[in-house]
Amino acid sequence: MTEQNPTGISAETLIRLSAAQLAEKLAAGEVTAVQATQAYLDRIAAVDGQVNAFLHVNAEEALAVAAEVDAIRAAGGAEAEALHVLAGVPIAVKDLIVTIGQPTTAGSKILEGWHSPYDATVVERLRAAKMPILGKTNLDEFAMGSSTEHSAYGPTRNPWDLDRIPGGSGGGSAAAVAAFEAPLALGTDTGGSIRQPGAVTGTVGVKPTYGSVSRYGAIAMASSLDQIGPVTRTVLDSALLHQVIGGHDPRDSTSLPEPLADLVAAAKTGNVEGLRIGIIKELHGEGYQAGVENRFNDALELLKDAGAEIVEVSCPNFQYALGAYYLIMPSEASSNLAKFDGVRYGLRVLPEDGPMTIERVMGATRAAGFGDEVKRRIILGTYALSAGYYDAYYGSAQKVRTLVQRDFEAAFAQADVLISPTAPTTAFPLGEKLDDPLAMYLNDVATIPANLAGVPGLSLPGGLADEDGLPVGIQLLAPAREDARLYRVGAVLESLLEAKWGGPLLAQAPALGAVSLETQEAK
Repeated sequence: MTEQNPTGISAETLIRLSAAQLAEKLAAGEVTAVQATQAYLDRIAAVDGQVNAFLHVNAEEALAVAAEVDAIRAAGGAEAEALHVLAGVPIAVKDLIVTIGQPTTAGSKILEGWHSPYDATVVERLRAAKMPILGKTNLDEFAMGSSTEHSAYGPTRNPWDLDRIPGGSGGGSAAAVAAFEAPLALGTDTGGSIRQPGAVTGTVGVKPTYGSVSRYGAIAMASSLDQIGPVTRTVLDSALLHQVIGGHDPRDSTSLPEPLADLVAAAKTGNVEGLRIGIIKELHGEGYQAGVENRFNDALELLKDAGAEIVEVSCPNFQYALGAYYLIMPSEASSNLAKFDGVRYGLRVLPEDGPMTIERVMGATRAAGFGDEVKRRIILGTYALSAGYYDAYYGSAQKVRTLVQRDFEAAFAQADVLISPTAPTTAFPLGEKLDDPLAMYLNDVATIPANLAGVPGLSLPGGLADEDGLPVGIQLLAPAREDARLYRVGAVLESLLEAKWGGPLLAQAPALGAVSLETQEAK
């Protein structure tokens, strides 16, 4: 049994609070930010050797920020009143987002030990809100993967079953939240890398509208697709974090000029009466695991009973989205990763013999520094962009992208929000699809269309599959700039599902796989 800390709240209890609940206790003085931060650092020390969610732990700085928050609250006055609601609530950051004072590796040997001279805009906003940053989380190298098995620093494991994948590329952020190593995390979503890990770990993941959260300081894989977003345990927590990181940034040329809507208020609306919710015909049924379909159908019934109107919509060009994505994404990645050449920064490998030319240094560095999946996508992208093939491949894929956008426009003329399973299956065993890249790519079939069109998407836990008792994700999609609709519907559906399943899904995890639930007491 865990000892009680001086406030009477055990570390075990602290790490299981939602971010919103922890924020309330911090504001009320029932617990200190240092105690909360230390509880999470102790949890990381206790279990991350098994999960491998973190690539770097930022203990000293995190505790210093927490102590600053406690001092401001203790002093009272205007400065205390001005503290952000999430001040003192710890957070983890995907290691694709640059941070001063911590290494940023992008999960690659080519950036091993590299320290950025500046903070990403989202990190600046976390610091302004005085949220202690616990550390940097693992990912597929340069965010290229669907399983977090392609990290140069070893795979992350799913806290529900340590022999299964936590999704990708942001499996580290999702696993950290699911394993109670962090209450909040940031991820990036290029083709589903926030939502798909959320689905298989029983967490909430949001891809905001493209341009509504700054990408400045996120190492680019595919610039027209990448988007930073929240990874949390509840829909309200995602709304709170989204509100912190969102809004215009003049340093990002794709940043939208208008301010965010009140996402927190949307999450607290509490009803879906009269809303039209569209089932996407092409994103369920054949090819989807039976347990995934069953939980999806449960969600539809709950929404219908809550007063929503369920309609079916067809998006016929979604069948081509996967193929278009796997031309556009590697083409942009090939261009973006050209900067990693062994000349400017990062790893430099010299050829063992022969002339010492720039070309040969570049070749030796990239051969040693990049993993197989990154090399595969660079080769594919370079070929698609090459003379004589550009129009046939990249140009054609962009035309399909336009057709996908038009499908969304037609669907949103019939429905306020669209719904589908987030992923076609639950978490698969580690290693199962490493030798079959095409099978791995199919995991993104339901999430990719949102990235191609730039619309927002939210995945929330939908229950456990009948076959294996593993989490299933439900995906909600809204028109661009209408992120608030996701939070309104998502919060209601979350409440209905928790009532059906007897509480939050993570509370039902079978001892989080082999991960001990014992937590050292906050010091």
